[in-house]
Amino acid sequence: MSSKSIKISSAQKHLNCTINLTGSKSESNRALIMEALSEGAVQVLNVSEAADTVTLKNILQTANTQSLTVQPKEINIGPAGTAMRFLSAFYTLQNGEIILTGSERMKQRPIGILVDALKSLGADIEYTEKEGFPPLKIRGPLKQKTDQVKIKGNISSQYISALLLIAPKLDQGLKLIIDGELTSKPYVEMTLAMMEQAGIRHSWTDNEISISNQPFNKAEISVEPDWSAASYWYAIAALSEEASLFLPGLNGYSLQGDSKITEIMANFGITSQFKDGGVYLIKEAKKLERKIFDFKECPDLAQTVIVCCAALGHDALFTGLETLKIKETDRVNALQTELAKIGVKLIEKNQTYKLDCSGLDLSRKISISTYDDHRMAMAFAPLALVMPELEIEDHLVVEKSYPDFWKHLEIAGFKIEY
Repeated sequence: MSSKSIKISSAQKHLNCTINLTGSKSESNRALIMEALSEGAVQVLNVSEAADTVTLKNILQTANTQSLTVQPKEINIGPAGTAMRFLSAFYTLQNGEIILTGSERMKQRPIGILVDALKSLGADIEYTEKEGFPPLKIRGPLKQKTDQVKIKGNISSQYISALLLIAPKLDQGLKLIIDGELTSKPYVEMTLAMMEQAGIRHSWTDNEISISNQPFNKAEISVEPDWSAASYWYAIAALSEEASLFLPGLNGYSLQGDSKITEIMANFGITSQFKDGGVYLIKEAKKLERKIFDFKECPDLAQTVIVCCAALGHDALFTGLETLKIKETDRVNALQTELAKIGVKLIEKNQTYKLDCSGLDLSRKISISTYDDHRMAMAFAPLALVMPELEIEDHLVVEKSYPDFWKHLEIAGFKIEY
């Protein structure tokens, strides 16, 4: 994606507004796969408007489940990482042959662990370019050879969720053994909880998750607003002088792992009051003292919190960033490069990262590169509250997960120059 840059500034340091967030991308993508596998039994409400979800929805609506007698159909998911993982598993159950591909960056994102797991179950998959990376040629339907598969726990939880989502449709069901400590556990719990809403039963004992062959029940799944999107408003509240923001639809018992932002941002003086069918973000005077932040269970919050700490000159330590290097970009390297523009260093040592804010300088205008990564744009945007002017390159990158982000900033009183 490539679009023009925008300039952001804010003379308004006291924020008081209501922001209606789109549905959760994470919940929507899981629900759409369930809807497609359920043969109409599951219906999804409040689907996210994020570009990744729109892409997945359009592909599933036109999925050809009949045997193909012509050349393999090519399905291009662009930069949608979740779609690549979920569809890799989904298409092993469909009749015919497809080639699943994506953007140039997607072709650099590893998928070998998931492919190996699917092939061990009996899937017919081959790489059409580089071994271990998309594009994939998938011939279905899968002829199951075993009901058991082992997968490493310290990789993307989307690999695990992709396998769990298709498990009820496997003739022998699935016993999934997690090898080692599970990264991003809340995302796996989200997948299983949403499947339960459609009647899919499972057992989880120690490191083994079992799902038998069973039908999806008739169900309506209503997608909660996106806590990942909410995280940027927590950062905005933290960098404002005063804040009272209302985010309708969010609740304190969310399936989304990124709801952990409420706990993290309490350290920044942001209280979360759940009432009136949503959450109020209230800023209170509080000294930031917490020194270590662990993102093992919520890696998508890392950029937001790290930039927020940098802006406040807080020399914190961060762990759980292992998966950031295989996201839309190498997010660790991107953070190091862009934080240097405000004089801040992010130093890595034995998988622990330390901020050095001794050279922090917020006195001049800077331009932030986004690296085709929506979260880079939105994590750095709150800096407009603490510096004269901020430029964000490739502003349309936010359409991947939060297409109304810039419009919502204007509602909050930010000045956006396109």
